[in-house]
Amino acid sequence: MNSFKKVFSICLWSLFGIGILTVFLVFFGISKGWFGYLPPIDELQNPKNRYASEVFSADMVSLGRYYRKENRVGVTYDQISPYMINALVATEDVRFYSHSGIDSKAVFRALLTLGKAGGGSTITQQLSKQLYSPTADNVFERLMQKPNEWVIAAQLERLYSKEEIITMYLNQFDFLYNAVGIKSAAQVYFGTSPAALKAEEAAMLVGMCKNPSYYNPIRRPERALNRRNTVLNQMAKYGYMEESVCDSLKQLPLDIRYHSVDHKQGLAPYFREYLRSVLTAKEPKESNYSSWNKSQYAIDKRQWDSNPLYGFCNKNTKPDGSYYDIYNDGLRIYTTIDSRMQRYAEEAVSEHIQYLQGRFFKEKQRSKTAPFSRSLSQKEVEDIMQRSIRQTERYRMMKKAGKTEHEIEEAFNTPVEMQVFSYNGMIDTVLTPLDSIRWQKYFLRCGFMSMDPHSGHVKAYVGGPDFAHFQYDMATVGKRQVGSTVKPYIYTLAMDEGMWPCDTTSYVPVTLVDGNGIEWTPKESHKVPEDEVGKTVTLTWGLAQSSNWMSAYLMSLFTPEQLVRLMRSFGIEGQLDPVVSLCLGPCEVSVAEMVDAYTAFANKGIRTEQLYVTRIEDNNGNVLATFSPHTYEIISEQTAYKMIYMLRNVVDHGTGVRNRFKYGLKVAMGGKTGTSQNNSDGWFMGFTPSLVSGCWVGGEDRAIHFDNMSDGQGANTSLPIFALYMQKVFADESLGYTEDEQFEIPEWFDAQAGCR
Repeated sequence: MNSFKKVFSICLWSLFGIGILTVFLVFFGISKGWFGYLPPIDELQNPKNRYASEVFSADMVSLGRYYRKENRVGVTYDQISPYMINALVATEDVRFYSHSGIDSKAVFRALLTLGKAGGGSTITQQLSKQLYSPTADNVFERLMQKPNEWVIAAQLERLYSKEEIITMYLNQFDFLYNAVGIKSAAQVYFGTSPAALKAEEAAMLVGMCKNPSYYNPIRRPERALNRRNTVLNQMAKYGYMEESVCDSLKQLPLDIRYHSVDHKQGLAPYFREYLRSVLTAKEPKESNYSSWNKSQYAIDKRQWDSNPLYGFCNKNTKPDGSYYDIYNDGLRIYTTIDSRMQRYAEEAVSEHIQYLQGRFFKEKQRSKTAPFSRSLSQKEVEDIMQRSIRQTERYRMMKKAGKTEHEIEEAFNTPVEMQVFSYNGMIDTVLTPLDSIRWQKYFLRCGFMSMDPHSGHVKAYVGGPDFAHFQYDMATVGKRQVGSTVKPYIYTLAMDEGMWPCDTTSYVPVTLVDGNGIEWTPKESHKVPEDEVGKTVTLTWGLAQSSNWMSAYLMSLFTPEQLVRLMRSFGIEGQLDPVVSLCLGPCEVSVAEMVDAYTAFANKGIRTEQLYVTRIEDNNGNVLATFSPHTYEIISEQTAYKMIYMLRNVVDHGTGVRNRFKYGLKVAMGGKTGTSQNNSDGWFMGFTPSLVSGCWVGGEDRAIHFDNMSDGQGANTSLPIFALYMQKVFADESLGYTEDEQFEIPEWFDAQAGCR
């Protein structure tokens, strides 16, 4: 019997020893990387956290983020509410501050209760799982991951302080709905910052840490509420909260203030998308551009060579030699946009475009060619619609699938259930895909930009009426005929050659001959009474009334090539044909180019290019780059004063006078209206001593426009957006703009009142 006991004892102790040795060898093997994945020490010292890049306004409002999968933005320990930290420790790891990564008591408790009393994982272990453990496919794989997580947790504890570990954990956790990390979660669920989280809000978020899907506060609010109250009980149990306070907080509802995360929503969506495309631009290769698009290659190449913001992510490298990734490297991009002015611009666009849309629907309601002009034939409308069909993704996919033109036509003419856009909300309806394309074309588009002419800072940028449904950017990307807003350039050419605003000429039709020997005699936009023909008028009067005859008269004094050169100096980069009709604005130009050009008038002859970003930092706050505007002296100060004199007359007595009598703007300002042929494009360019702003309004196609001049002219389509915007800017005293501001014009010029 004694012999048996002795053998049994030896066997038992041998098994125990073998078990200890096995455990030692397993952990030793893990530490050496023999079993499972153990990250190298330098990676543990610098975990590869993927952070979204964040865009900030000049007044430090977050405009949005760039990310592929995870909307995560890191915060520091002192930026997290103490309630959040205390709730996490009390619920997930009450001995967090006393263990070294592994809580032996919790592990043994989990083993004895088979996990019913908790899983035994510390916050540090959970962090190691988030950072380095892939999703397990089964229980066995999960059990095999545990030892690795223990080793990694122990090493994390040696490398980081408790505060750093808890910060990394909260920055890493996925709270659902693109809310990765505590900063995103606080914004998505409560519309606040991590530092401002209340106790009950923090408790709800910590409650999700156990199982975010099961305790989803949006889909399962009752479960989330019960779990939140459990967390509050834990906080009271471990001394982080008084029992009476806990009881009071448990009576409160969840009070979710859900903010969905969508790059199509929020302030300045067109600007954010434009900025993304600029930052991620690649070096242009001429072979990638079609033969008809070589001019765009030249523009992009110049941007790559001279603009440090253009292609920033593909020009600059990180310390490890790789290029910056806007979606994962947590860049902090500080822009010139003012969130208040951006909001006023978007409000002005929304208010007036919706009013115009009502007028447009009313004009087209009995037209068989709607939304196109009544002047079009049915054949012309059908041709436009066929081109539109071929530009759709549906058409391209059907062609790729081998469908015939007949099958595609049949599909586009078959009614289906769908939702279509309206300013009163999405409409559930049944339409053919062809009719849905036509419906989308009913909606007017617009572009607006406002900038400081001295610093180049772009304050507001609106590329369209609704980014979610009309994503083509008409502020910088789209270009349309500028109409009469081009006329200040021919007048500038005249002023620079020694003419003065009070110079006179006869008001008569002018016939010019183009390069092909063909005569060209422009008409006025209105019928001229016989008694006005031949009268003596000043150049100031001609610009104020936007006279085509006067522009043609000035064009007769110069060559088209001279005008093209001047317009190039104003920053107009697109196609400019050196023809005599250029003086009336048939060229296509973007809103951004026009706003850039008009800065020369307000800035004493110096054109200032737009500046969109002031600096970019990495996710640790290190400044990677700073940006300053490019300036160009293109006309003399004297010429600029002459142009201010005439352009102020446009607003005070000419086609821009609605700013005064209808909208009550008293500020010293100059401006110019513009309307292209058939009312296809409506423009207004306006400037004060501190701001230059421009607006375009029109249809998706040039054949979509108001047929009547009163509704379709720039003074009615675009000027009101400018005026509404300026009203809102002046009403906000915090912005510092005032209607008392005056242009800096020397006394010697004022004394001559624009004359020699």
